[in-house]
Amino acid sequence: MNDAKSTEYVLQTAREHDVKFIRLWFTDILGSLKSMAITIEGLAEALEEGVGFDGSSIEGFARIDESDMIAMPDPSTFAILPWRPSERRVARLFCDVLTTDGKPFEGDPRNILRRNVKRAADLGYTFYVGPELEYFYFADAETPKPLDVGGYFDLTPLDAGTDLRRETVFTLEELGIPVETSHHEVAPSQHEISLRYTDALTMADNTMTYRLAVKEVAFKNGVYATFMPKPMGDENGSGMHVHQSLFKGESNAFFDAADPYQLSATARSYIAGLLKHAPEITLVTNQWVNSYKRLVPGFEAPVYRSWARRNRSDLIRVPENKQGKEKATRIEYRAADPSCNPYLVFSALLAAGLKGIEEGYACPEPLEENVFEMNEKARKERGIETLPGSLQQALDIAENSELLRECLGEHLFESLMVNKKIEWTNFRRQVTEYEVKRYLPIL
Repeated sequence: MNDAKSTEYVLQTAREHDVKFIRLWFTDILGSLKSMAITIEGLAEALEEGVGFDGSSIEGFARIDESDMIAMPDPSTFAILPWRPSERRVARLFCDVLTTDGKPFEGDPRNILRRNVKRAADLGYTFYVGPELEYFYFADAETPKPLDVGGYFDLTPLDAGTDLRRETVFTLEELGIPVETSHHEVAPSQHEISLRYTDALTMADNTMTYRLAVKEVAFKNGVYATFMPKPMGDENGSGMHVHQSLFKGESNAFFDAADPYQLSATARSYIAGLLKHAPEITLVTNQWVNSYKRLVPGFEAPVYRSWARRNRSDLIRVPENKQGKEKATRIEYRAADPSCNPYLVFSALLAAGLKGIEEGYACPEPLEENVFEMNEKARKERGIETLPGSLQQALDIAENSELLRECLGEHLFESLMVNKKIEWTNFRRQVTEYEVKRYLPIL
């Protein structure tokens, strides 16, 4: 049940802007956005009591014999959708999923993140994140046909996506989502819009909205936008680099002026936690078969578990700050891809980092040389290990992870494992075009 003040604000704003329909949004375990619509006439009751739905039809939610769920709108997430008509408008509200007795549903990704953020708060920390999501524009959804041959930071006439990005930025700002930067990425027709950092729960909601906004603007302009990790074999894939920081009150807990890297002991233990537990959480940060086509050497995506300041081949990078910008001290985790479930990714990263802090993990020395160019012997001598190389490897490691099981909770952990095992089994049965071209003529 929401408080009267926030409920009245939503009702009044909806009336003032001629809102007719309100979409209630929530997310399944794979990060797919789900929606059901109510009219303005039912908004007050929905804010007070929530709206019931069948959870058994949502991926990873309830079994058939415990299907009834409640979508409880969060008034703080009310926003009018810019891509809908200007009259009789459409708004959205993110929802927390509850059981029929009003308790948070253990399979709701938003609830999982809320619980992990509370764990950080109990230790005195506020968790901030700022993701950079890359994506592609293609002519349609049938084939990966780029719109341009532009490269990193290229401008017109090579960059056919300039106007699309511009319109998307305006759309995000209308939704109350601040944008940090936008630019063309390395691969043809690949783009990035970086969101300004905020608390993790708000950012997960913003990330879900961002992905839909990118697709809506593209659709309106007759093109297709995709967050598929690796749509073209010979080009860089798309990543979601996650910048993270912990604050205690107004102070950045990652900053220490006396350290050569200006990193506190807290930050170094957090890095150590991410490095140690990276293989366990890769199933969450990279959840699809296609995700592992991106995580191969030679395409900028990180493969090796190392950290550095300037080297962008490492799993973790610590961006340099301008003098006087201590609050900007942060850690960038570079393995995640933009097709993930952001609620679960932020939860897993936080859990791994907090584990490092609580257990006092020792942080290895940074690696400023290019880890891709080192030979295998040199990497072994430095103790540099790799991330899982396939969904199957990620599954095998995650299945035995106490950290991931505790982070996600028993229900969601088991649902995710079952889902991903089915995906891997289905993939193994496929005969690819590569196999047909390679083997049919000679075998």
